[in-house]
Amino acid sequence: MGKVGPLNLLTDVPGLLVGHVADAGLRSGVTVVLPERRTVCSVDVRGGGSGTRETDLLRPEATAQAVDAICLSGGSAFGLDAASGVMHWLAARKRGVDVRGHIVPIVPAAILFDLHNGGAKDWGAEPPYRRLGLQACDAAATGAFRLGNVGAGYGAMAGLIKGGLGSASWVEQDGLVVAAMVAVNSVGSVLTPGNRSFWAAPFEQDGEFGGLPFATNGVDLGLARESRIAGPAAGSHTCIGVIATNAALDKTSLRHVLAMAHDGLARAVRPVHTPFDGDTLFALATATWQDTSGADRSWLISRVGSIAADCVARAVARGVWAAEPLGQLQSAREVLAAGKF
Repeated sequence: MGKVGPLNLLTDVPGLLVGHVADAGLRSGVTVVLPERRTVCSVDVRGGGSGTRETDLLRPEATAQAVDAICLSGGSAFGLDAASGVMHWLAARKRGVDVRGHIVPIVPAAILFDLHNGGAKDWGAEPPYRRLGLQACDAAATGAFRLGNVGAGYGAMAGLIKGGLGSASWVEQDGLVVAAMVAVNSVGSVLTPGNRSFWAAPFEQDGEFGGLPFATNGVDLGLARESRIAGPAAGSHTCIGVIATNAALDKTSLRHVLAMAHDGLARAVRPVHTPFDGDTLFALATATWQDTSGADRSWLISRVGSIAADCVARAVARGVWAAEPLGQLQSAREVLAAGKF
């Protein structure tokens, strides 16, 4: 048995700080996850248009065993500069790998495409994302944070409506904690045909995204109209996020967790992992809880992965449900109230 965490956020996992910053004129933003100490991390990238940094270091056979932060950003490839700002912030505080006396912070990053949302993207020779990365670190804290139009999800789009940043958590009776945070910028729709409910509705807890019953009839097996964006380009949409647990897992184990966690995207977004998406999930294990059940380690991986998938699905819907209209993009609340576009 278990229950939703006290905050229902990624920060329900002890030892994690989360910071968001957004520029309303830019219609874009950055989110950073700062572990209080270097933490084991893995990554799983799906879809045909990813934009990432330092993900090769997270392969199980790579030398690096832990990271100092994870950076999620809007801005397409320009947004990868945000990780440079995070590195500078960490290095100034002597946080990173000591390589012969030189401190090198390890900051994997992923970006989403929000260049076409009407914001002021004429930044010239100096994209603002390095600055935003620094500011996100300054804002990082434990405890509650807002959802929807915040951080990396500020300018996001989900199908044909406003996307956003969402989070969800779960606490098991024995103290195991699993949580997810996702910036939703999918080419696929998070709403069922006819815009009657969320695809993730069967996994909702305590009415966290409206309490609308799942629409069980009339499912169109073709590509939903809500997903038919005129002239999509590879890499122009994606969901990026972070899974976290307090369990003690290594990189190989976390890779298995992520393989299961991506199923949460499939439960919440349709279609998913398309050639236009670069869906990327990171996983962190803070190792502040030990499994004393005596069960095989594979069972712990299965537990964490199963819960993570449900948390991802819930985080997707929570982020879109919390999002406010932006420019010509309607919010999910507006669309669901009307039942149509």
